[in-house]
Amino acid sequence: MSAVRVCTEHLEPGMVLWANVSGMDGGVLLGKGAPLSAQDIGLLAEADIPWVHVQRESIADPREWEERTCLEYVRRFFVFVNPDEPFFIQLFRVAVRRVLDARRHGFDLRCADEIQARNVEHMSDVFFRNDLTVDKLVLHETQLASFPDIYFKLKQVIEEPNSSAREIAQVVGSDVGLAGRLLKLVNSPFYGLASRVDSIERAVSLVGSQELSTLALGITTINFFKDIPPELVDMRVFWRHSLSCAVFCKLLADYGGLPRERMFIAGLLHDAGRLLLFKDLPYASVQAMLYARSNMLPLPDAEQDVFGFTHAQVGQRLLAEWNFPEAIVAAVGHHHDAALTPDSAEAATVQLADILANTAEISAGGVYVVPGCSSEAVASVGLPLADITKVLAAHDAAIDELVKALL
Repeated sequence: MSAVRVCTEHLEPGMVLWANVSGMDGGVLLGKGAPLSAQDIGLLAEADIPWVHVQRESIADPREWEERTCLEYVRRFFVFVNPDEPFFIQLFRVAVRRVLDARRHGFDLRCADEIQARNVEHMSDVFFRNDLTVDKLVLHETQLASFPDIYFKLKQVIEEPNSSAREIAQVVGSDVGLAGRLLKLVNSPFYGLASRVDSIERAVSLVGSQELSTLALGITTINFFKDIPPELVDMRVFWRHSLSCAVFCKLLADYGGLPRERMFIAGLLHDAGRLLLFKDLPYASVQAMLYARSNMLPLPDAEQDVFGFTHAQVGQRLLAEWNFPEAIVAAVGHHHDAALTPDSAEAATVQLADILANTAEISAGGVYVVPGCSSEAVASVGLPLADITKVLAAHDAAIDELVKALL
């Protein structure tokens, strides 16, 4: 016999407990070996026991049950999308297949209580001021902390029309960490260059001065947020999601004929506003995350309720303050409402990339629902439904190597 971990909401009468289940007092609530009744399952739910182990052999039709529970699991992440939009119909089917495959390779589905994080009593002491605005938040931060000098040196050389590859390389090379990350990035399989690049000057000539400079600007930003306390956010998980979005942005850029590197950086920095919120409003930021998880809401909706604005608006104002290219600023600021910006194609690309990144994370333990997207935004990206699986596979093949290169 073998055991399988089953969330309480997925238990069915007739399943047999693999081991004793303890109650609040430490005593045996339900003993192993007896078939569960509907009343027993209700008792486990009332006792707030999220999951138990049952005998796999006691599941009437293990394959059918596994497929059904995976479908139910994925459905809760898609409650805020348009169910009639062909893109989301296809994306849902792909997500179910990915979760089912992950489960057959040992992935345990997160139970409802684990995803929703209902226990928020300890967050009652939340710092929040009713008169807070996006401008006050951004100006407070930018006046306290200066952006790295390398950013402004690089921006100056980029804006000089006669700058050579050697001059750009000299500026980038003055920051050993930045140069190393850039070389790792362009040498990764994701870039697919024919031969290994061993100098920044060579990278500039192969990738292009504007493209490489844009990458350097975006990568520089990562260091600005290096001091956020780990108890607020796992920065590696945060940047992995950001990199996932960046990868999808670069992959989707080809469909719309958009600049790849610029879209990559827009994806990398799409959630920069969240990091500023973590820095200046740490408790309220955690409250917003828990509110989103407790109510299975898209994070921007929860932020609007808690702050009165969203991380996208904060990110837009922050990047504008740092004089990032206007196209990147607009794409970041409207990556949840692409239809509201004049050049909606780039914002829609980031929006769709973020949706794909969230979908990819479902089968790896993600906790946030997939945000919605208008039919117009989906259409403007130009991604054929038949290519969704291919784009996800290309992302999966690249993401681990990029995480090693940049993080």
